[in-house]
Amino acid sequence: MAIEFNHTIVAARDRTESATFFTEMFGLPSAKEFGPFLAVTIAHRASLDYAQAPAGADIVPQHYAFLVSETEFDEIYGRIRQRGLQHWADPHGQHPGEINHHDGGRGVYFRDPSGHNLEIITRPYGSGS
Repeated sequence: MAIEFNHTIVAARDRTESATFFTEMFGLPSAKEFGPFLAVTIAHRASLDYAQAPAGADIVPQHYAFLVSETEFDEIYGRIRQRGLQHWADPHGQHPGEINHHDGGRGVYFRDPSGHNLEIITRPYGSGS
């Protein structure tokens, strides 16, 4: 049996704000209520399940990377720029306002409203070029 990723829980200061931000940035359908979560469906039936963190709780930033097509990259990067969001070519934020070209593709990092690091790439790391 092949192992398939199904879901992960994403802690959020405001689950509605974070889920809406993600669906708008990635051009996805709105999140759906699932128990205490707002579930955003991504590829292969997998989901990001946004959970409301307790008031005043610290959110430990996580890193979520997404492989996207060239067209999807253009669309998402266009939304990043349209909103004037800070973005970087690297995970350490040393190349602000830039994208990278690792493995012959394109990539960029930006943050969601809860401080999680989102990354979009058009080529998997180590795929060549």
